[in-house]
Amino acid sequence: MTPGKKTALRSHVVHVNYGVARTGLPSTLSFRRWADAALTGAKRRKPAELAIRIVGTREGRRLNRDYRDKDYATNVLSFPVELPPGVTLPLIGDLAICAPVVTREAVEQGKRARDHWAHMTVHGILHLLGYDHIDDTEAEAMETLERRILAKLGIADPYAVEHDV
Repeated sequence: MTPGKKTALRSHVVHVNYGVARTGLPSTLSFRRWADAALTGAKRRKPAELAIRIVGTREGRRLNRDYRDKDYATNVLSFPVELPPGVTLPLIGDLAICAPVVTREAVEQGKRARDHWAHMTVHGILHLLGYDHIDDTEAEAMETLERRILAKLGIADPYAVEHDV
């Protein structure tokens, strides 16, 4: 990812880069807070470093096509780091969050935009830490953890059917 603003967390570092205009998007400090909540909620005790890039539809589609063979932009893509054997660094990976998709989904799902941004950030970071939702058991474990982390941030259950905007 392209270097962006670096924000230190307790023992975590989050690099945030905006590939689109920042107007109406969460601040670097918001991403920092959500990342810290995700890492703490997942009981990550070791230092962690990650990058979050906010992308537009074109870049989101290209990344999804090139890395997942899916020719459309999706809300969040997670790229866990693959370090060579014997290399120990705090890097956990990169996230690409597609601003137009997240904004559209928030409206369609009747969620506050900020809450949906927080959810996508937490969701992506959990993927970086190895959580997944391929089967029902994994999905339930991941969603339960997401609910717990988001509740500590004062955010309603993202999987509930109805939301207030």
